[in-house]
Amino acid sequence: MADTQAAATDRGTPGQPDTSQEKQPKSVRVVLLALMIAMMLAMLDNMIVGTAMPTIVGELGGLEHLSWVVTGYTLATAAATPVWGKLGDMFGRKATFLSSIVIFLIGSALSGMAQDMGQLIGFRAVQGLGAGGLMVGVMAIIGDLIPPRERGKYQGMMAGVMALAMIGGPLVGGTITDNWGWRWSFYINLPLGAVALALVSAVLHLPKKRSKAGIDYLGVVLLTVGITAIVLVTTWGGTEYAWTSARIMELIGIGVAALVGFVFWQTRAAEPVLPLHIFRSGNFTLMSVIGFVTGFVMFGATLFLPLYQQAVQGASATNSGLLLLPMLGAMLVTSMVAGRITTNSGRYKVFPIVGGVLMVVGLYLLSLMDTGTTRLTSGIYMAVLGAGMGCLMQITMLVAQNSVEMKDMGVASSSTTLFRTLGSSFGVAVMGALFNHKVQDVMAEKAGALGSKVTERSAQLDAASLAKLPVQAREAYQHAVSAGTHSAFLLGAVIAVLVLIAALFVKEVPLKGGPQKPEVTEAL
Repeated sequence: MADTQAAATDRGTPGQPDTSQEKQPKSVRVVLLALMIAMMLAMLDNMIVGTAMPTIVGELGGLEHLSWVVTGYTLATAAATPVWGKLGDMFGRKATFLSSIVIFLIGSALSGMAQDMGQLIGFRAVQGLGAGGLMVGVMAIIGDLIPPRERGKYQGMMAGVMALAMIGGPLVGGTITDNWGWRWSFYINLPLGAVALALVSAVLHLPKKRSKAGIDYLGVVLLTVGITAIVLVTTWGGTEYAWTSARIMELIGIGVAALVGFVFWQTRAAEPVLPLHIFRSGNFTLMSVIGFVTGFVMFGATLFLPLYQQAVQGASATNSGLLLLPMLGAMLVTSMVAGRITTNSGRYKVFPIVGGVLMVVGLYLLSLMDTGTTRLTSGIYMAVLGAGMGCLMQITMLVAQNSVEMKDMGVASSSTTLFRTLGSSFGVAVMGALFNHKVQDVMAEKAGALGSKVTERSAQLDAASLAKLPVQAREAYQHAVSAGTHSAFLLGAVIAVLVLIAALFVKEVPLKGGPQKPEVTEAL
């Protein structure tokens, strides 16, 4: 386990909750700082790069391959996530985490040196491979370092990093691109990553592991093929290809066959990459469902809320991250409160239930927005949704880790992260398809042939394109976006009901590492 637990093990008390943390609080804080930096690297990257994409295309060309800059990164991240978790369980968390940082930094440096779009896509995939281990490594090391009962204290820190990345990413990306050039959108990762590497190497001391079992290569291949097919279906469906096209049907068939084969093989592999026994825990399975739906809702909301505020409420696209401040601020505050209460009381079941209720209510309120909704009103609606997500974001990981044995900590962390990632892919795809369909229908109804022509290539217009539209078409588009967001958020509210249902079945198993009795502390 972690630095602190290693000391306890040396004293011959491996089964006791760690108390050396109290003797080395500075060491723990330094490790957590390094972990938060690594977490920020993974979360900031896509948001910074997204802002720089128009400039990148202008210099490198290859507009037709633009989507692959994001898709390549996402595919590699999703496919690598469960593998990193298993490698951490088998060979030690510190070594695998440092390896993921190094790979991410190599991918960042190469991306910054790319000379054409093909190179950039390939180097982004390398970056994604490393990113798959960053989030998993952070969660698993925290799981090793801090007992579940105490882990709630640090939920606010993780939620704060997430909020900072979402708000600051577009601002930082725009500033870097305008002043230093788009290549520094990638180079900026190098000094931050170097700091994280140095701190983790110097301060984090985990027991070295070496599994005698071989790596489950067939399981890795089958899972990678299955995840890749799923992400491509959700990315291409309704955009690059029609949902009923032969290419989408082929991908669905390949994905289903690979995942069925993967599940079959995991029951026979000597060291399965994703041990199916962890799903025997009802709480772990429920947290996987909740994580999937939370990802579905959250990334759908972060996609459509800025679009609505820019197209309908006239907000500036430059500060798009700030548009989400009511939601992210509420998420941060709620996460901190939930974490503190969980640490003090050891009780947590109430938060998934309250989070489910607030998420459903918040999404329903957002579905009521129209062309006359004020920014204050929409901000209140976003705060309700953010409060719901704040009750869920870190609690799902906490309960999932508390539901498995320590030897499966990495797998539990990676599986929960993977389900959230897959949920985000489905959320963006399904809510996006519904939004686009509704926008095009309303545009055709209100602006006739002109409306259909305006949205024939994309239902999401940027600020420059919107400003060039005739008044009639612009007003029609505002109504269309309102109708599209109504449909998308209403669907989200229906899907979010699953969170509430799942939360009702959660069993409140006592969190490990609760307060110790005085005599035990003295004996140590």
